[in-house]
Amino acid sequence: MRSALSAQPHPVPPALGHRSRAGFAVLAVVLAIVVGVLATGPADAKKNAPNPVTPGSFTGYGFDQCIAPTQAAMDRWTTDSPYFAVGIYISGDSRACTNQPNLTTTWVSTQLAAGWHLLPITLGPQASCTTVPRYLHQVRINPSTATTYYAARVQGAKEADKAVAAAQALGIVPGSTLFYDLEAFNIKKSTACTQSARYFLQAWTNRLHQARYISGAYSSAASGIKMLDDARATAGNTFVMPDQVWIADWNGRADDNSTYVRSDGWSPHARAHQYQGGHNETYGGVTINIDKNWVDLGKGLVRAPEGQHCGGVPIDFTTYAQLQVHTTQGAQVQALKCLLSEKKLFGGKVRSGTYGPALLKALKAWQAAHGRPVSNIWTTNDWVSLLSDGAQPVLKYGSSSEASWRLQRTLVAAGHPVPIKGIVNTPTINAVAAYQARVKLPRTGITAPTTWAAMARGLR
Repeated sequence: MRSALSAQPHPVPPALGHRSRAGFAVLAVVLAIVVGVLATGPADAKKNAPNPVTPGSFTGYGFDQCIAPTQAAMDRWTTDSPYFAVGIYISGDSRACTNQPNLTTTWVSTQLAAGWHLLPITLGPQASCTTVPRYLHQVRINPSTATTYYAARVQGAKEADKAVAAAQALGIVPGSTLFYDLEAFNIKKSTACTQSARYFLQAWTNRLHQARYISGAYSSAASGIKMLDDARATAGNTFVMPDQVWIADWNGRADDNSTYVRSDGWSPHARAHQYQGGHNETYGGVTINIDKNWVDLGKGLVRAPEGQHCGGVPIDFTTYAQLQVHTTQGAQVQALKCLLSEKKLFGGKVRSGTYGPALLKALKAWQAAHGRPVSNIWTTNDWVSLLSDGAQPVLKYGSSSEASWRLQRTLVAAGHPVPIKGIVNTPTINAVAAYQARVKLPRTGITAPTTWAAMARGLR
């Protein structure tokens, strides 16, 4: 982004008392949800459900930019860019972008519904020994050593309270990660500067935990992150560490590694890595100046489970064969019957490999309804059309849902074999790109509406 700490109890800002405003705000949100469900009834409960935790479990590409992009820009980057995580500045008086015209509750909920993983950022007081001119004229972390850096701890707790309030106002729910942005500083210049920064971040973490948020810390790998990792690795350390770290190390490598962090620190799945600084990228005709990140948080790549089909009829194959009367592909005939029965087109016996009149009637109904040539033969193109049918979310690296399973089966049927595991990974991205090239679509590797439409037509 351009531009732990002690075993003693963290400080409580005078106006808040033992139970912070953040805690009461969390309770208010929970009560509001319960009251809303009771008032609206079951039919509206799902519509009024809170947003998902963010970023949650995710491994993949992300970007950050000071001002949250417009919805039009996000729409184009949803379908055309490789990114599915985005850093947003939600609080902190030291932000260069305190005015966020696009960042609203609707913006947040819209991105989450589209599959984005948000990385909320607070940029408040910076290290007392910072050399950045802008921060020298703003409130910095108090380096006073009195009462074990009490002043710094008060500041950290207050910034956490403000971040929680801002998050809840935007619909970013408890369980989400909130990152504190501590920009680069000289960790060798002053013990008081370094120690006060550590105590500040400890108070930040403690207060976020009280409010049931996950604590994150962003900083330069050579300064703030090294400071934290050195404290973590020190024998007898009593500092409370952030749960996740966001490492700014512009080494150009899309992974979670940095030479400034020991391999056992925040591993596995508790690191984001900003590996390239500010530069322009253009997708869908929209150019944004971004920092580039690799994100590996939560549980990383998590496969969304898929229920059984027709009580356990196998539908995954390494190839999908053309079927016709007297076929020897009995297992695939059963799979076809199962899938057509799920579409309410086949009502006969699924667990039979017989390619008979009931199946012919059902498959012809599918072909006619989906613009396919009506025939006694079930082709590989028909398989592509049937296997891809369903919800059509945008799928990128790291995506996992029921649609991910369907995508991988469809790619196999289209002649681009991939393991059917339910997680969009590098082989899946490469297979999508190959499919797109074959059907004359832009080779992006992203499964967006145009790609789903080609699959629905049975193109291969």
